Amino acid sequence: MDFDAVWVSVQLAWWTTVILFVLGLPLAYWLAVTRWRLKFLLEAVVVLPMILPPTVLGFYILIAVGPLSPLGRTYEAVVGRSLAFSFQGLLLASVLYSLPFAVRPFTAAFAGVDRRLVEASWCLGVSRLRTFFRIALPLSWAGILTGVILSFAHTLGEFGVVLMVGGNIPGVTRTVSISIYDEVQAVNYSKAAMTSLVLLASSFLALSVTHLVNRKTL
Repeated sequence: MDFDAVWVSVQLAWWTTVILFVLGLPLAYWLAVTRWRLKFLLEAVVVLPMILPPTVLGFYILIAVGPLSPLGRTYEAVVGRSLAFSFQGLLLASVLYSLPFAVRPFTAAFAGVDRRLVEASWCLGVSRLRTFFRIALPLSWAGILTGVILSFAHTLGEFGVVLMVGGNIPGVTRTVSISIYDEVQAVNYSKAAMTSLVLLASSFLALSVTHLVNRKTL
């Protein structure tokens, strides 16, 4: 088994999940409570990575972070290296690709909170921020945990976006899925099977925990 690829995948999944947790919670809460008429456009953008083929999404992200783009030029001028085919570029792509797997469960959880409890908190003089942390967040823990688990598991198995944006650099952007592909190409099915079993077990465990959590909250 390629343990370097496993370590890269775990790091990528961890940081992707952390970023989606920090950025996805306020976005999901806003989508759940806002009455803005055009919010469906933002919802469509959030869900878009689930519909687009990974190679298409990866291509557009690669163009966006490439050396000819404003973002790519700025990053290279500040850091001194290209954002494309780097772990940082791969992390950005993973955050965008896994966005719906975090935001959708978060939004559904916040939408299920009794609006009367939130409004009662406001009437008692509690600020919106404190109401979020004291009312909305605790009552939505199951959906939030589901989003966190799905984001982590989904990132572990990424292939198309990873290959397009990160390439196949050992120890930097070579993930578990890329390692499996390389082993199959080399007709080394035993190693590919062993690594695939790791992904299968982790995916099964993630789904089992998700279903268990949601069943207990019904």
